[in-house]
This record gives sequence, C-alpha cells and structure tokens, in this order.
Amino acid sequence: MSESPVGEICIPGMRLSPSQGYLCGQGTYELKGYIYAALCGILKVEEDSNAKFTKLSIETFVTPTILPKAGDIVTAKVTVVNSRQVHCAILCTGPTILTRSYRGIVKKEDIQFKHKDSIDPYKCFRPGDIILAKVLPSTELHWYHLSTEDNELGVAIATAEGSPQGVTMIPISWSEMQCPKTLVKEPRKVAKLVPENINDALLPMHDTNGENLLRST
Repeated sequence: MSESPVGEICIPGMRLSPSQGYLCGQGTYELKGYIYAALCGILKVEEDSNAKFTKLSIETFVTPTILPKAGDIVTAKVTVVNSRQVHCAILCTGPTILTRSYRGIVKKEDIQFKHKDSIDPYKCFRPGDIILAKVLPSTELHWYHLSTEDNELGVAIATAEGSPQGVTMIPISWSEMQCPKTLVKEPRKVAKLVPENINDALLPMHDTNGENLLRST
C-alpha cells in the first residue's frame, strides 16, 4: 500500500490506496480504482485467511455514520418527478434511520423491468411518496443511483392529490392505488413486499377484500 501508512489518522475523503488487491472494510469506500476513508479515525489493515486480499478499515471511537451502499434496500421520499428520472431523499438503509438524508435518483429505465422505453415516471411516482428502492453501483459523488425494478420495490406509502391530509392510499393492484375517503384512483409502481421492520400500523396496505398486500405471494 503506497498511499497511506497503517496507523495514520484519516479524514473523510482521504485516498488510502489503489483498490487492486485490497478490500473495503468499515469506514471506507471504493471510487474509480481507489479506496477512500469515509470516517475520521485510524487506518487499520487486516489480511484475509488466504492472504490474497488485504482489508482496509477505519477504527473510530465515535458511532460511525452509516452510508447506503450498493445492494442495500433503502427507504426514500420522492421529491421531484420528471420525464427522465425521479429524485428522492434517502431516509433509511435497511432498518437503520440515517443521521441525515442523502440524494438518490431513479432513472426512467430503472423504474420497472418491462416497458422501459415507454414508461411514464409520473404514472409510477409522485412527490411525497415513500418508496423502497435498491442502491445500484455508481461512480457519482453527489447522489445515489437507485432501482425499483424488483416486484418488492416501489411505492410503500402515498397520499392522493386532493385527498384529506394524512389519509394514506391503499393499493388495489400493483399499478394503482386508491384513496379510501374520496375513492380517487392514481397510478403507482406499488411495492409488492414491505420489510418486516416497517411498522404495519403505518402502512395500511390491503386489497378490497381486506387481504394484506404487504406479504409476499
């Protein structure tokens, strides 16, 4: 490792080493062929059992800041929808509430698996929707690239335009939700499965027969 010596005090964004031959441990991330520090702390190096790779990590005495990473399922709030992409604020990664929100974008081609070219993002998401999405690998520094292609991902909580404040819509299909008060229907890319850690009481998602749509089928 030629960039930073073991035991050096690191700060977020400090380049530690080329990524070839090294693995990212706690408090580090990889970007464009290099491993960087994501936390303030002391650089540690651990050899794996086969001695083929060396893991770099940052040892800190404060509670580490959890960052979304590729493969994570995150909870996010939609902020802007346009014809090409959906902007959102990432609030949770897995069961963990983040100390701050992070910017995420769902591109048009990553909304659903079928009909990628003809899909209308505004018929899948609206500002204010709470969605479940998967973090995709990305080299962007200022936002996270997200996907809702899987059936289990999409809108988890939504309020209809013009409906009474605070009234949550219920899904009536995997592409449509309805306000239980006004009976207004709106198109959405509905999540088929909500993780167990989300409070069911806050997500009254049932079909017209009263069957729970939050469980996998």
